[in-house]
Amino acid sequence: MADAVTPRWNGDKYQARVFWHNALHMLATDSVVVEVTFEADAPKAFDDVVVKYDPPIAGSGPVRVPATYHQVKWHVELGGRFGYKDFIEPDFIGATSVSLLQRLREAKKVAPAGAQFDFVTTYRIHDDDPLSPLLSGTDRSILIDRLFDGTTDRSKTGKIRKLWREHLGLASDDELKAVVSGLRIFDGQLSLEELRSQVNLRAEVVGALTCRTNSDFRYDGLAQALKSRRLNSFTRETLRAILAEEGLLVEVAPLADAPLPVAIRSFHGLAADLSIASPENTLVLTEAFNQRYLRADRSWQDDIGPRVSTFLAAAARRSGKLRLSLDAHASIAFLAGSVLDVKSGIDTTLVQKGRVGSREWRADDGTETVAARLVVTSRALSKDRDIAVALGVSRDAEKETRAYVAKSLKSVGKLLTFAMPSGPGQQVVAGGGHAAALAEQVANQIRDAREDPDAVVHIFAACPNSMMFFLGQEHRGVAPCVVYEFDFDRRGNKSYQPSFVIE
Repeated sequence: MADAVTPRWNGDKYQARVFWHNALHMLATDSVVVEVTFEADAPKAFDDVVVKYDPPIAGSGPVRVPATYHQVKWHVELGGRFGYKDFIEPDFIGATSVSLLQRLREAKKVAPAGAQFDFVTTYRIHDDDPLSPLLSGTDRSILIDRLFDGTTDRSKTGKIRKLWREHLGLASDDELKAVVSGLRIFDGQLSLEELRSQVNLRAEVVGALTCRTNSDFRYDGLAQALKSRRLNSFTRETLRAILAEEGLLVEVAPLADAPLPVAIRSFHGLAADLSIASPENTLVLTEAFNQRYLRADRSWQDDIGPRVSTFLAAAARRSGKLRLSLDAHASIAFLAGSVLDVKSGIDTTLVQKGRVGSREWRADDGTETVAARLVVTSRALSKDRDIAVALGVSRDAEKETRAYVAKSLKSVGKLLTFAMPSGPGQQVVAGGGHAAALAEQVANQIRDAREDPDAVVHIFAACPNSMMFFLGQEHRGVAPCVVYEFDFDRRGNKSYQPSFVIE
């Protein structure tokens, strides 16, 4: 009996932690989250957690997002996989008669225009399922233009459309498009314990008590207790009052020498994952991008670069210690490092996000002693002087780099490939010190390989943003260089495109 009950309890805990993960953002001074609801009364679908924003936030399309509705599904094991066919099966979401798609359709009937609908699960999409390439690498939304690509019902995407359309009893693809627009699929999400750590971190930031004991996490039971009192929808003021009443709210005076929180955002991840920096210390660049793609009327060099440099220079004048959060492109991380380089005198702590939540990375955090260093391969391509660098840490970068160089960079005569000895991965870099040491290794190798001081270095990187920041700090030994952005969503050139030229 206990074995059957425990998974249900843990599922309830997971849902409660997703609620707190969002709700605690309201206590940040610059948060645009104005209301968070746990197990909402309406709509009767995607109602596990509802987050509302004022003003509405930028989304992946032209319409701003006023709210996000969450459907949360936790599983005991992490090895489960799913595909597009599961979206028509009620038992996939633990229901008896209503599927995920049917719930989505019902939710959209009463939700405001432009709302997002997030399916959050610890299971992962099958690698070979045709749903996998339809998800945006920026915000996990379904790429509508790719799903509705004009092909017949016998194509890969056509089979998805046909199954979903017939399941919902719809007459056309246009009707289906109206249903699935705004759906985002967050698969492979944090484990129960990882989400607990994330809630603790956010509580600490906004001045709420953390719960560090292993056997009791007060926030789990509190969400259910408040629901039983018919208290499940909270504004900033009501949440603060409840936390104070429960003895969970503390006022922490800022330390005189605490770093100044600053943030740069050029794209959105989870909608509620908003910066903890104040508005005057936040640079928002999302209006210049359509998802990850720079708008046609904007320039990396003339529009984005000056704004980033001016913003960071102003922040450095306000404080010699910065805590920098980068929800931004890799090129922006590199540029930020070049502005706050090793000779700037600025003490910078980086907020590095990953599968286990946010961590603070510093160049002196002790991980610089980790033995793993990059394996370097040098290949002569021609007698030309320029150098291409394929930095494959999070994923392999050599194949795409070689293809781009062969097609578009005839001036490159040498290719330097950097790879971790254990292979690429999301957790192969141990921390800030390790990232800084790897960046220094890359810079030194480039200096050794460069025979002509005027040779241009072309950087193609797949690595944590913090590592790109540290590599940017080494720009004096790397420049002149060009940094490239990869087409993660494969909606553009399905390759690289240049961003900043650093002299």
